[in-house]
Amino acid sequence: MTRQDLRKRGQQLRAELNLAPEAPDLMPGFNDFMAEVAYGAIWDRPHLNKHDRILCTLAVCSSYLRPQLARLIGTALDLGVTPLAMLEVFLQAGLYGGFVTTEAAVEVAREVFTARGVSVPDTPPRDDTNEVLDARGQEIMAKLHGERASGGYAAPGNTITGALYPAAIRYGYGEIWDRPGLTHRERMLVAIATFTGLPLESQLRKFSQSALNIGLSQEEVIEAVIQTGPYSGFPRALNGLAILTEVFPSA
Repeated sequence: MTRQDLRKRGQQLRAELNLAPEAPDLMPGFNDFMAEVAYGAIWDRPHLNKHDRILCTLAVCSSYLRPQLARLIGTALDLGVTPLAMLEVFLQAGLYGGFVTTEAAVEVAREVFTARGVSVPDTPPRDDTNEVLDARGQEIMAKLHGERASGGYAAPGNTITGALYPAAIRYGYGEIWDRPGLTHRERMLVAIATFTGLPLESQLRKFSQSALNIGLSQEEVIEAVIQTGPYSGFPRALNGLAILTEVFPSA
């Protein structure tokens, strides 16, 4: 495929996603460049559908500028992502990047939902005891990570990380990973994209292996990392792919 063909396909796809530029191109050729690189060369790749790609994109962009995030939220709605699922993307990403990013992203979502007349269904508050959360957190952590669940910073005998990690098990795995709105597979995609964009290399290494335990393929994990390239930078995506080269030596 020639560059012209790729650019044309990217322009078409960008229009289908309702992300075509709304203003004239102030920087000569930039809109064509974005159509070619971000949409023709990345969004149109195989192995990961557009629904999953927008989840990864929202995750890595959750703390970015409001106009861009607002347009991506609109695209996610057009692709069939439910409002609840979108808010859960922001919460899952906030677990890794800080909940202040969740608060900021939710405010942008509120504006978009209001403008579109979209409502979020009420969900009753969860009043599980600490004991229930801890037990569920251990169960989900084991499901995701298997024998690696208690390694590294998660080692139960580490008195330094042990000052914080029990809270991560309780609230990260026991609460957030168990919330409705996203499947474990979708939450894993969000995690992979967020780790790549931040970047959090040790977490990406651990979770990319765990992704295979809950139904993701190697190709889908690789594509989740590639999807972040236009949004948090190609060097971070390439660093992430280098880690996957170690994790998936046969890919």
